[in-house]
Amino acid sequence: MSINDWFKQREGRRYTVSAPGCPEGKPGDGLPDGVWRSCPQCKRTLYQGDVARCLSVCPHCGHHFELIARDRIDAIIDPESFEEIDATLTSTDPLRFSAGKPYGATLEKARETTCMTDAAITGRASIGGHPVVVGAMDFRFVGASMGSVVGERIARAFDLARDERRGVVLLVASGGARMQEGILSLMQMAKTSAAAGRLAQAGLPYVSVLVNPTYGGVTASFAVLADVIFAEPGAMVGFAGPRLVEQTIRRSLPKGFQSATSLVEHGMIDDVVPRIELHDRVATVLDYLMPDAAVRGGDL
Repeated sequence: MSINDWFKQREGRRYTVSAPGCPEGKPGDGLPDGVWRSCPQCKRTLYQGDVARCLSVCPHCGHHFELIARDRIDAIIDPESFEEIDATLTSTDPLRFSAGKPYGATLEKARETTCMTDAAITGRASIGGHPVVVGAMDFRFVGASMGSVVGERIARAFDLARDERRGVVLLVASGGARMQEGILSLMQMAKTSAAAGRLAQAGLPYVSVLVNPTYGGVTASFAVLADVIFAEPGAMVGFAGPRLVEQTIRRSLPKGFQSATSLVEHGMIDDVVPRIELHDRVATVLDYLMPDAAVRGGDL
């Protein structure tokens, strides 16, 4: 290829560069989408290929970028062991809710942009050879809020694990209960908590991994009922957000309030685990809690 042809080809490439001033990871980085990204912590410009090879973790400072639900699952399970369940469950609009735009339109937009039917994905898999039911929540879908479908999928995941003698591993991110479904969304807190209790009564382990952010009714229900609770570095976890807490108690909050590190120090979670170590750490937990259930020779 001649140098003139190379320049012509280069000029014909099309990159989407957004206007400055938007949050990181969204249109507005001022960088070509899909090629480079900026780390909000160390401010370095990163080649997307390098970030992807590090499981979307900054190779310089360890900042954990957001991951979609399927990528979270792939990062923690044994390769090619995932089999999705309950994929056809979809939310309706029982209250005919409208605020700014109808709830039905919000759901349709979320399905279109995420290629998901709702905010949680669940399925059978193995981790370190142990049979598990694994699930992940995706913040892109209506803030990973828990409506009827998310609650049903999580509850069914616990019940399937109990029936098939599997452990449960959930990767949790959420803005809380889905207000567009009113009391029906709040009922999911009790339903998922009861399902987690049935799994515990059966003597089967449950590990939750809290990622940024995890708030509201999800934190107040199944997310913190696990036998072992891990969190990713930088995860913010709580019920109400820091701003609302400050407005309520009329006091300034301590530095690091609701951060994963602070929650370890105060005993709410067990450890902060970098994403690249999660598979091995969860596998070790399962070695202790279900040593006789390891899958050998592809018995799943």
